[in-house]
Amino acid sequence: MRAPEQWQVEDKYSQEYSHTMAKVLLLTNSQGASAEVLPALGLLQHTCKVAPLEASVLVDTPMMDIVFIDARRDFPAAKSLTRLLATTGVGAPIIAITTEGGLSAFTADWGINDVILDTAGPAEVDARIRIAVGAHAAQIEASDPTSSEIRQGDVVIDENSYTAKIKGTSLDLTFKEFELLKYLAQHPGRVFTRAQLLQEIWGYDYFGGTRTVDVHIRRLRSKLGPEFESIIGTVRNVGYRFTVQNGGKESTISELV
Repeated sequence: MRAPEQWQVEDKYSQEYSHTMAKVLLLTNSQGASAEVLPALGLLQHTCKVAPLEASVLVDTPMMDIVFIDARRDFPAAKSLTRLLATTGVGAPIIAITTEGGLSAFTADWGINDVILDTAGPAEVDARIRIAVGAHAAQIEASDPTSSEIRQGDVVIDENSYTAKIKGTSLDLTFKEFELLKYLAQHPGRVFTRAQLLQEIWGYDYFGGTRTVDVHIRRLRSKLGPEFESIIGTVRNVGYRFTVQNGGKESTISELV
């Protein structure tokens, strides 16, 4: 059992370094709610909703970022519920709460994302929440076939296949032209100086002058064609920016050189 002074230190740490404010659902049949099941959870700023250890409660429960299952005592009920949630797809990572003596009972067929001791401190609980929520979000993004795409108006840039299309037509771009178009499209409306683009696209060890940027911009516009060359706008005496066309027009601040 942690001493009160250690709880205070961990609580201070968790308040200062907690970056993810999650919506937590705690499923337990304990009358003491989170104060008894996982005391450290009450010391964090996450929003916590407590519900009975039953699958039926999920029907009317709003979307949660993470689900904690109280598996300290009723192992059969907890395991049955976690497997059901994993099978049906609860849409959030699941962490089981247990005692040190109960750790040996956990196996992969529980269908949980993590397990934590009920004596864990605030800093540990917060870290496990952040890691589980982050990993779940990354998994969803990885399963999305369009997650690698950058879309700006009629322009679609695929970072994985290094292809760029306008209205479905592929552009025959060199590597540097692709990187230049991608970088500008990632920051629509933002103006970059030639020096900034040279640094970002060509790197610190490139000894060529900023005229290299002008040459590649000119080639890129040529490949974009008369209809779309204006999406690479020039801010006079400053640099370049990506301009999403609106009805065939662009902001008057951008001029072609």
